[in-house]
Amino acid sequence: MKQISRRGFLRTGIAGAGAIALSPVAATSPLAEQKNIIHRTLGKTGLKVPVVSFGVMRSDNSSLCRAAHDKGLRLFDTANGYLGGNSEIMLGNLFREYPRDSFILCTKVKPGTDNNGKPTAQTTPEKFLELFNVSMSRLKLDYVDILHVHDMSNPELFDHKPLINTLKQLKKDGKIKFIGFSTHRNEPLVIDAAADTDIWDVILTQYNYRLAYLPELQKAIKKAASAGIGIIAMKTMAGGGFLDRDKTKRVNTTAALKWVLSNPDISTAIPGMTNFDELELNVKVLEDIELTENEKSDLVASLNEPGLICSGCRKCLEECPERLQIPEIMRAYMYAYGYSNPAMAKNLLG
Repeated sequence: MKQISRRGFLRTGIAGAGAIALSPVAATSPLAEQKNIIHRTLGKTGLKVPVVSFGVMRSDNSSLCRAAHDKGLRLFDTANGYLGGNSEIMLGNLFREYPRDSFILCTKVKPGTDNNGKPTAQTTPEKFLELFNVSMSRLKLDYVDILHVHDMSNPELFDHKPLINTLKQLKKDGKIKFIGFSTHRNEPLVIDAAADTDIWDVILTQYNYRLAYLPELQKAIKKAASAGIGIIAMKTMAGGGFLDRDKTKRVNTTAALKWVLSNPDISTAIPGMTNFDELELNVKVLEDIELTENEKSDLVASLNEPGLICSGCRKCLEECPERLQIPEIMRAYMYAYGYSNPAMAKNLLG
């Protein structure tokens, strides 16, 4: 897999950013006109979304989510397993107070797959629907805007008719508006394959300045976006905002977020937030996504640090005699030390 150079990522990430303001992906709403919030269209869904959204993986703080909504964030992303279900419960209780068209709610359900992301005997409509119905009872909604198949890593799952037909039936029944998937592994392969189908409305993908396979990922994202699939970026801070497990070296998170949004094929990003300071920093990016020279320099400098996120080169897999899933182990390491969430790390590794 071709790796990007230390400085090349700036060219690949920022190319075209200056044209964003003139591009049709930059749309406005009454709120945007009041606050100059930058909006983009989420692919074929037609949804106009602020460029910064809320990843509610680590927060069950309704006051924080309420403040985010007050400041212009509209898309909130959760999952069946986040915080043992408390993330969905909190959002369900919060948004009962809001008009249904004032927010966009995304959740995720993980089908049973093997370690290579292939379907197994456990990949059944019954098990998937059981988890989905639990999510709906927590969220207290008649429908969710986007349902993601969680942690897609193998395009063979696209041909698993029981799962795909279940998704299509949920959409037909009005329980979900749009079908998507999230991906943390083999993203270029999976996204490229998704663009050749008519199944997917939205893709939620890992995307940040430290990934070793950026050229391949950007090519796949462009193909999917050109096919009308809305692209949402996650893992944008490349490890939770710090470069070391002792949390003495900070990532310039504003720069990292702006770098992600310099790609016009990314409709919105969902940084995780756990406090009001993080919210305030991210809200500023709603109105200004242009990287300053100092911010570019900070990102380049941080590439000299090991970081807390696996870059995804996958070279270790070929060299490991035990054939361990080292990228998944490193992802758990990031959850434990970057996100300070050992429970999530434990859940990932089973």
